[in-house]
Amino acid sequence: MTELTGCVLCGGTIAPDGYCWECGEAQPAYRSHVEITTEGGAAGVSDRGKRRGVNADSLALLTVDVWTIGVVCDGVSMSPRAERAAQVAAEVGAASLAARLRDGVLPEVALHEAAVRAGRAVSALAASVDAAPACTYVSGIAGPDGIWSAWIGDSRAYWLPDEGPGMALTEDDRGEHEALSAWLGADADAPAPRIRSYRPARSGRLLLCTDGLSRYLPEADGLRDMISRHRRAASAGGDLLDEARSLVGYALDAGGHDNITALLIPVSGGVPTSG
Repeated sequence: MTELTGCVLCGGTIAPDGYCWECGEAQPAYRSHVEITTEGGAAGVSDRGKRRGVNADSLALLTVDVWTIGVVCDGVSMSPRAERAAQVAAEVGAASLAARLRDGVLPEVALHEAAVRAGRAVSALAASVDAAPACTYVSGIAGPDGIWSAWIGDSRAYWLPDEGPGMALTEDDRGEHEALSAWLGADADAPAPRIRSYRPARSGRLLLCTDGLSRYLPEADGLRDMISRHRRAASAGGDLLDEARSLVGYALDAGGHDNITALLIPVSGGVPTSG
């Protein structure tokens, strides 16, 4: 992550959210490239891309007992301080998931409650309904009994097996003329998260990503093939951080029109398939 020493416009002090305390301007280099990992091998990469002044994507990654938790959010570009909305939603969503799973609740319950809490936290950022920060939201959990995902908006989750066809675990919330129809924010109609579970029979990875990646690689098999090609080319085999870098790098090479985030969670095989 790039370290900022002063505002690029006035030289003032940079606040924790990447804005200048003195003039209030966003800093282009704030969170321009972020990489995170866990001891269990999960990893995420977020990049500003080539066309955006600020990275309005955010991601969070945690491990709790047998669970690995990931959250990815994408600030809605037309809303004020969209990057702050995404950061707050990712942090609150991940923390809530960790707390509820630690309490022993079902993954589906934890996912629903976490998304609702993230939505309330984003709504609290609004000065008014007409000045409401907003973001999309996708979360994922991997554990010994399978994988789960929850989403609001058009950030996506995919199942990418080591062998065989992959699959999308989410469906974009879009309405007429492909306009976004659900998001987190004070100007949203309290959307309920949709939740999906899957019990994979083989090992692979759960991918959470923003549309900065999916616009270039929209299909699960294309994403899986990109990872497979990277693994074959890696002299030392690579890891999930290398794979996430390769996905983000592909989107950058393809144009990088938007912020790009890819988060990968390893999943062990051998879980019986569900109907």
